Amino acid sequence: MYRTLVIAALAGMVAGPALAAGGSCSTAPKSQFKPKATLEAQLTGEGLTVRQIKVEKGCYEVYAVDKAGKKVNLAYNAETLEKLDNAEAGEN
Repeated sequence: MYRTLVIAALAGMVAGPALAAGGSCSTAPKSQFKPKATLEAQLTGEGLTVRQIKVEKGCYEVYAVDKAGKKVNLAYNAETLEKLDNAEAGEN
């Protein structure tokens, strides 16, 4: 039993950083970023009301309101528009 717990804990420690990554901000020059309007149109199509989109270290940080009226904070890779798991990705 003890051996199983130790193995499970070690596996979690090894896999943890890989699972937590969830994408990253772009390192490309700003000229290769997709337009903010493209992201805004995508989010509007998903039912969000976009309040602001900021550029932060290769990420678009989005402040929006969902259909239920709840404020949401999201982050996207500015080059690929890939949604990132960490809404504060550009601030790290």
